[in-house]
Amino acid sequence: MRKTGKNQKNDRRTFLRESSLAAASFMIVPRHVLGKGFIAPSDKLNVAGIGVGGKGTSDLASFAKSDQVNIVALCDVDDREAAKSRETFPKAPYYHDFRMMLEKEGDTIDAVSVSTPDHMHAVAAYAAMERGKHVYVQKPLTHDIYEARILTQAAKKFKVVTQMGNQGGSGDGVRKMKEMVDAGMVGDVHTVTCWTNRPIWPQSLATPTEKQTVPSEVKWDLWLGTAPYRDYHSAYMPWNWRGWSDFGTGALGDMACHIMDPVYRILPILYPSEVECSVAGLYLDKFKELEYPDSFPGSSIIHLKYPRTDGEGIIKVTWMDGGLLPARPDGLLPEEELGNWDGGVIFEGSKGTIMADCYGANPRLVPTSRMQEEDMPRETIARVPEGHYLQWVNACIAGYGNAETSSSFDYAGPFTESLLIGNLAIQSFNIKNPDLKDDNFWSGANRYLGRKTLLWDAENMRITNFDPANQFVRRKYRDGYSLGDMG
Repeated sequence: MRKTGKNQKNDRRTFLRESSLAAASFMIVPRHVLGKGFIAPSDKLNVAGIGVGGKGTSDLASFAKSDQVNIVALCDVDDREAAKSRETFPKAPYYHDFRMMLEKEGDTIDAVSVSTPDHMHAVAAYAAMERGKHVYVQKPLTHDIYEARILTQAAKKFKVVTQMGNQGGSGDGVRKMKEMVDAGMVGDVHTVTCWTNRPIWPQSLATPTEKQTVPSEVKWDLWLGTAPYRDYHSAYMPWNWRGWSDFGTGALGDMACHIMDPVYRILPILYPSEVECSVAGLYLDKFKELEYPDSFPGSSIIHLKYPRTDGEGIIKVTWMDGGLLPARPDGLLPEEELGNWDGGVIFEGSKGTIMADCYGANPRLVPTSRMQEEDMPRETIARVPEGHYLQWVNACIAGYGNAETSSSFDYAGPFTESLLIGNLAIQSFNIKNPDLKDDNFWSGANRYLGRKTLLWDAENMRITNFDPANQFVRRKYRDGYSLGDMG
């Protein structure tokens, strides 16, 4: 693992370095003369979509707002969900298998947007990157910790422009919040609390046992992709896959990339050293716990300890979801909102408290009267007026190494790893002691081995004090899917 000191960390976390997002001056020459990964100013960026329904629909529409973008190919496994994108971009060839699309359209495609369910992010992104295609991947970057490490390495190896789809990372709010923290307005931050209203989809569910007919518009085997085979059921798709651990990453995966972005972007941290959790939403029946190993719990609390990269102690971070809320900070008036509807984040420092909404928006000191009483720091961090999507477009056109993105994989990969350690703890929570034979609920109350503090070795991506938890670091893919020679 790359060692990160204070200065190195500050370099890596700079939002936008002094280099402009504008493309460097190029001679107007044909695309093939410039070589892989570079676009002539006379050309447009040819973008393909993998997963073009749901969020993929709005992702492609956001890219297409630039007159420098052509949408040149579409891929989805559900014709119903893909219908709007196909109507919007009728000239773009349509595929069900992203591997075939990349093979057939590879000479045309410059960049790829991946908006599939979480379990397909890594393999789709890697397949594009190894062909020299720039990639935009929806959050969370990957389903597994191991996948995030591989995509981080692959982006450097293949020298492509990357961006994870946590749009708040390009917002003004998180930049203003960093300027406030860097100016010492709350002192040294020691404790952080994050929360969300998610899940707003079903979780804590029994795995369906009935068999349903696969809709004619759905390529079910391709939808399963890397995941173990199971029979089709409407409980999994098109909308509720986030709650199933084979496909999604639960409330943490959905929202922490937005809500915890200020934590990871502002504070001197890299990977947690410890994680523990508690969960709710399991059901009891006749004194025996019904376990739903395929589904995330209805709510959870995750506690993480991050060693500071400057060696000055630790920062404690707590994540809460499923409607759980933190205590209102001292000084927040009764009528003032705690975060916003989607959630929020609170930094507690040696000199005060700062709070922001989801996406790091609307940062304010607590008590909020300090916002009028004290001078706000001047802007020192460049803003991204074009927004998250077009920032990536502009960087692709400029070419690898000539412009920055807010959530390139050298940032988004380690960030995603640090978040998914929370899901590792959740999935480890109900691992049983196989030697405990007593089925009586009361006498077996201590049969769960995973309900402990888990110690994380980031360099080797391993839990060091409870080996069964390591099964959740990396999944085994079904045949036909891989992370190339790096996986």
